[in-house]
Amino acid sequence: MQWKVLALALLAQRGFGQTLEMMRFGCSQLVVDRIDPLVNPGLIPSPHLHQIVGGNSFNASMYPEDHDLPFLSTCTSCTFSEDFSNYWTAVLYFRARNGTYRRVPQFESEGLVANAGITVYYIPSPDRNTKVTAFKPGFRMLVGDAALRSPGTAKKVCHRCMPKTGDNSNLNCAAPDGQTLPTGFCEGGIRSVVTFPTCWDGVNTDSVDHQSHVAYPTADTVGVGASGTCPASHPVKIPQVMLEIMWDTRIFNDPELWPEDGSQPFVWSTGDDHGYSQHGDYVFGWEGDSLQRAMDARCNGDVCDVLKVQSTDDAIKCTKSKVVQEDYDGWVTEIPGMAM
Repeated sequence: MQWKVLALALLAQRGFGQTLEMMRFGCSQLVVDRIDPLVNPGLIPSPHLHQIVGGNSFNASMYPEDHDLPFLSTCTSCTFSEDFSNYWTAVLYFRARNGTYRRVPQFESEGLVANAGITVYYIPSPDRNTKVTAFKPGFRMLVGDAALRSPGTAKKVCHRCMPKTGDNSNLNCAAPDGQTLPTGFCEGGIRSVVTFPTCWDGVNTDSVDHQSHVAYPTADTVGVGASGTCPASHPVKIPQVMLEIMWDTRIFNDPELWPEDGSQPFVWSTGDDHGYSQHGDYVFGWEGDSLQRAMDARCNGDVCDVLKVQSTDDAIKCTKSKVVQEDYDGWVTEIPGMAM
């Protein structure tokens, strides 16, 4: 991936050498559904639609005191078979000239084989002498805000207009990437990136807003891995979790479908046609100490000697039936939840 090459160059300039290991693996689509156990636990349907990957114990509640993901899941849609975590984001829609909407399909990232879903990264510190602490059972966090309709403060939550092949030469979320959705045809689709904080308070596995127990490093300008200095309030370095979603907007690159005024036609399932409301949710579910072992071993890519890997076919077969019976795949007159 091109941005990794650029990240290596920046880190080398800062004295971290030429090695930046990062786990990068595919998680195929588990389900597309209108439930959200983090922000709206127990509410069916939730206000907006999500696309979800990971362990198949995902449901509308998942209260931490009684939901043990590795124990309750019988499969995972992720490459590493010990990862029963759940990861989910909003869903992108295309609004046609006639006012109807269609969900934008997803496709796998470069170099991976999966059925849509999300590419997941776990990145340790670029300093090999700095250890990161894996998440604890019950840990969960949220980045971004579904209610945003103007620029937000979350770092490294952005969109990229992808070229027909390969990648752009800029780092993730550096210009011309932006919080807003691209305004023209993207020959390689749109890539959205959600990057979680890398500092933890060391005590709480969650907080009321699902954000206050974690923080970004102070004066963090590079943002590659668990880099920078953690604030005193959140002194524990945790792996950098990053989600990468490829949206196949290529199938809508038809001027006859776009608005006559040429305005961009994509809308998040939150009802946001700017892009500010993209967000990501994470519920930790790695089995035992498997994630800590992987971080200590500084595993790279989607192969790791200290982890179990399942076949792509087995990962793709791990799916769930949707709970809310709505049309998520055809042309619709309104995005699910818009009337709420």
